[in-house]
Amino acid sequence: MVIPFTLSSYNTAVKENDKQIGTFNLIYNQGFEVTVAYRKLFAFFEWKTMDKSQSIFWCNRTMYGWSHDLLGNDWACFIAVKQAPKLPGQEFQMANWKGNIVPNQYSSPEVEKVLQLPYKNDLKFIEKLNQAQNSWKAASYPELSTMTYEQVLRRSGYGNGRIVRPTHVKELDAAKQAYIKAKLPESFDWRKVNNQDFVSPVRNQGQCGSCYAFASMGMLEARVRIMTNNTQTPVFSPQEVVSCSQYAQGCEGGFPYLIAGKYAQDFGVVEEHCYPYEGKDTPTCSMAIKNCKRHYVEKYEYVGGYYGACSEAKMMEDLVAYGPMAVAIEVYPDFQQYKSGIYHHVTSVDQSSVTEGFNPFELTNHAVLVVGYGADQKTGEKYWIVKNSWGEAWGENGFVRIRRGTDEIAIESLAQQSFPIPQLQ
Repeated sequence: MVIPFTLSSYNTAVKENDKQIGTFNLIYNQGFEVTVAYRKLFAFFEWKTMDKSQSIFWCNRTMYGWSHDLLGNDWACFIAVKQAPKLPGQEFQMANWKGNIVPNQYSSPEVEKVLQLPYKNDLKFIEKLNQAQNSWKAASYPELSTMTYEQVLRRSGYGNGRIVRPTHVKELDAAKQAYIKAKLPESFDWRKVNNQDFVSPVRNQGQCGSCYAFASMGMLEARVRIMTNNTQTPVFSPQEVVSCSQYAQGCEGGFPYLIAGKYAQDFGVVEEHCYPYEGKDTPTCSMAIKNCKRHYVEKYEYVGGYYGACSEAKMMEDLVAYGPMAVAIEVYPDFQQYKSGIYHHVTSVDQSSVTEGFNPFELTNHAVLVVGYGADQKTGEKYWIVKNSWGEAWGENGFVRIRRGTDEIAIESLAQQSFPIPQLQ
């Protein structure tokens, strides 16, 4: 069966044979999800590793994807292909697109050899960062010295490729943003609401690129706490996601929209004691977990309603109304060394070469959890309060304050949220 769909701005999907209207969302640059005619369809774009030096991607067609009705039943698989423009008197014709060949990161033997070297804290780089600005402090972390350069990169999600910021096709105008902000408190922190802390403890993802799972579980944990006024305080399992989810790539990365959203709605998540964290890919998924309930979400969405519609004001509004939210950020080398203060990327300072001119750090993809916002009382500099997954020894007891209102390191580009269903006691 062939069913043509038309996808158009901002997030409209039309089933052409009966003109039913629905919605669609991009998932970063990896795929898309369509909801129309009482069904959901999701698939990754097609790609293939040609050899160790390059891969080929086809943005006009998908891998085999998953389809089901809105109740999570009647599952089926599908494949999608972008069609050539429809000309008068012609049916849809399959477009003849060529794949894009992309060099793989760190593919040469020399680079791979360097990536296996023990990581060394660059003290001169840290000193330069602290001399270049006074908004935040940089420091060295002994934990990093126990890792290789590849492992340090992996925990920041480098395997997902560089961040591609969405085009903000429908920015809120200044008057609308001012109206939203005027209704909100000047500062807000879900760790300090009515003398209660609704944010689950900081954890450490270790050397696995599982930041997406920790940000996702952290969002669900906090929102269950809020919805139940802390009468339920679950800690959910990132390892079950890493080991079992077909919507992610294990320790190679993933996306909160697909985990705290789609995976949690389609299959549910389990608590930590059911599937303890190992920080590594496992050869099999142990789905037969005894005496463990699955927790589901009612709905999930990008802040603003669709991919690319996020803004500072909408993030603040939804944060106060519903709870912490997962965001995607760009990780630069200086972010690794953050210790305290209000972080912004120091563009005037370059990291010195690791060895023989080689610097493995690139713009990478990382997921964290926004739990509040505020402004410095002396300088007025605005910030987001962000929970990371690099342990309590990093940053401000595991948290970082990131400059707010300027889309610093893409933090205001791709905020996501889910609405969990608390368990009956």
